[in-house]
Amino acid sequence: MPLSAEIWLQQLRQNGYRLTPARRAVVRTVAASPRAITPLEVYDRARRRHRALGLVSVYRTLGKLEQLGLIQRVHQPEGCQAFVSASHGHQHLLLCRRCGRAAYFEGDDLQALFQSISLRTGYAIGEHWLQLFGLCKDCQFGNGSTHDD
Repeated sequence: MPLSAEIWLQQLRQNGYRLTPARRAVVRTVAASPRAITPLEVYDRARRRHRALGLVSVYRTLGKLEQLGLIQRVHQPEGCQAFVSASHGHQHLLLCRRCGRAAYFEGDDLQALFQSISLRTGYAIGEHWLQLFGLCKDCQFGNGSTHDD
């Protein structure tokens, strides 16, 4: 089991949540995915581990993991929400439009852009969330797949 799955299960337990077989299957599935994964994909994959899993349990567990800051919601161009492991510190997200692979990057000083936007709009920008969409190296060269776990 990936180390993050064990940590996530421990966090859930420490916050008073029961570690049911269904919840364990969802956590293990999301933690093992190298790509943004939708709730229905979590459901389909986690049912291989726990046949009695219900879709409501998937959504509830994803909500709890998100509340604890262990995963983050990803908004995709198609409008379908997905989830990835949360970043550590302030990082921005890259998402492959073909295979869904997720990667984080740091840096890129955006202060000049924020200042310009603030001056034009009158908004005092306090935080931001940046997601960039493109093609990963594998998909650019035709080697991409779904990078399933």
